[in-house]
Amino acid sequence: MIYDIAVVGGGIVGLATGRELLRRHPHLKLVNLEKEDVLSKHQTGHNSGVIHSGIYYAPGSLKARLCVEGRKKLWKYCDAKQIEWRPVGKLIVATHESEIPRLESLMQRGVANGINELQMLDEAGIKEREPHCAGIRAIFSPVTGIVDYGAVARAYADDIREGRGEIYTGREVTAIDRANNVTRLRTSAGDFEARGVITCAGLQSDRLAKMTGNKSDPKIVPFRGDYLILKPEKRYLIKGNIYPVPDPAFPFLGVHFTPRMNGDIWLGPNAVLAFAREGYNFATINPRDLFEALSYSGFIKMASKFWRVGCGEMYRDVVRGAYVRALQRYIPELQVEDTLPGPSGVRAQAMNADGSMVDDFVIDAAPGVIHVRNAPSPAATSSLAIGSYVADEVERHFSLGRTPAPVP
Repeated sequence: MIYDIAVVGGGIVGLATGRELLRRHPHLKLVNLEKEDVLSKHQTGHNSGVIHSGIYYAPGSLKARLCVEGRKKLWKYCDAKQIEWRPVGKLIVATHESEIPRLESLMQRGVANGINELQMLDEAGIKEREPHCAGIRAIFSPVTGIVDYGAVARAYADDIREGRGEIYTGREVTAIDRANNVTRLRTSAGDFEARGVITCAGLQSDRLAKMTGNKSDPKIVPFRGDYLILKPEKRYLIKGNIYPVPDPAFPFLGVHFTPRMNGDIWLGPNAVLAFAREGYNFATINPRDLFEALSYSGFIKMASKFWRVGCGEMYRDVVRGAYVRALQRYIPELQVEDTLPGPSGVRAQAMNADGSMVDDFVIDAAPGVIHVRNAPSPAATSSLAIGSYVADEVERHFSLGRTPAPVP
């Protein structure tokens, strides 16, 4: 059997893409292939659950546009599917005068991105929102929320099945070749053929792209983020999301405070090089993954520039007191004994050979294939909008055979 479209990757972006294509083109023979035995096992299954506003991203970028659009679509989707979500809001907090100019610039960026609900708060306003938070000024985003993205991804998968699409787990793609306008996907459990292929492979995205002859860069370098969890009796310290003011001089955002749908409060994460692309702890080491990261010119250049930051992140990873001291900048009452070990996630960070981190979503095409090469946060928030964007690219590059059905 030759499918019209094969989507590689059973995370939230791959599922959103398959869902959107079947909504537009109900006649399509579509299959989704996931290498793990369950869907959404990696980035989707390990993220913080935040519905982002879109404030951080450069105006005009794909991240800015698709995050704002995707957030609004996600609200409506969750309401229609009766998936619980909560608009808990977010404070982006300045604790020092030197951060005020960056905070004001961030406010301007948010307005430029169409987020008109943002509010600038003084110290009293911060205390009104978060009584235990220390800060001198803050941006309050009322449109930031939380959701269980695993539940969202499962709903997307249900939509695919209801649209007569097929989903197979345990199908790791090991090679891709194309002949006579058909792409063959060789997998660990047999071959699949399709006229068009879309890869949404997250942590493996550069390797899938390389299989089709695409360039090696941007390359995925995995960074693990470890969280602490606030003890239940201390949850009164946090009401909504509390985030730092981003510093463009550093490659990562910094520790923050994230409420979860189950009532937990996650603290963190830090950011350290993962020893495997799917390495959620120190003990998981994949020699191939580690060698590729350490020998990559982009990582070497980044590490030489930010080695002090990296050492600090690693120190906080093993010394909880140091980790908590970073958190105390925002919640001074927090003590080491108020925290428990938490979960970890691995960010598929796309990096260029010059050592710069790719700041935007990257979606490109080769004959018969469209690759989603970089889709870290806020990809989950943006998933419905990314799915729509990729579907537009499919319609532009592939022949789908029939006139598209109207999209409701």
